[in-house]
Amino acid sequence: MKKDAGDQFQQETKYIRGKLRGGPLLWQSRTEAHKVYSKAPKHRLDAPQKDGGMPLWETIYRRRSIRNFKDKPLKKNMLSQLLWATQGITMESMGYEFRAAPSAGALYPIETYLVIHDIEGLDPGIYHYGVQNHELEQLKKGDFREPAAQAALDQDMAYSANVVFIWTAVFQRSKWKYDQRAYRYVYLDAGHIAQNLALTAVSLNLGSCQIGALYDEEVNALLDIDGEKESVVYMTVVGQPW
Repeated sequence: MKKDAGDQFQQETKYIRGKLRGGPLLWQSRTEAHKVYSKAPKHRLDAPQKDGGMPLWETIYRRRSIRNFKDKPLKKNMLSQLLWATQGITMESMGYEFRAAPSAGALYPIETYLVIHDIEGLDPGIYHYGVQNHELEQLKKGDFREPAAQAALDQDMAYSANVVFIWTAVFQRSKWKYDQRAYRYVYLDAGHIAQNLALTAVSLNLGSCQIGALYDEEVNALLDIDGEKESVVYMTVVGQPW
């Protein structure tokens, strides 16, 4: 009997003692841990706050999924804090740039895109987070509320939020080391990132809601990515709650 895709994935990506694939890593085939849109207009972000803030236990206690938002601009420095807390570089050591959220093998397969609706000092449009310089790369200018909401399984919160975070995976970054097991790690990585964002949103008195129900190819088309080498895996909306 043929297994369904999800069941087959779970079984065929198991680690079994004595049957792990071995051999040396091909370092020359390793890909960069970040994308750069070199021709895109750049927008530097404010330096993030790295101390103080709301106590952790209170942040965890207050975290809830928020789906209704005020029609009021979000401050740019808040966006900077959210991005740094999710994918920002927090330490450099031994040739690695370690980030705020953990990643299997420090390979960082997840890329961050933003559909910005209403942020002070930024035009509405689609942006990419430039990790190395803590900056935004503007990919498209315009109002993308409707296509963003439609791609998020027609959920209104992706229309009314100030910003929609879209996380994609560049699969080869993890497959280089972990082969098919990499797909498990990619989704775990995305979960770590989204939790950091959810807690940071609470600490800024913002609301967020994670979105796993989405039309994959519609999101990929919005970002102009191929859906195979790189594809959407997760989304989050952020705004000012009622």
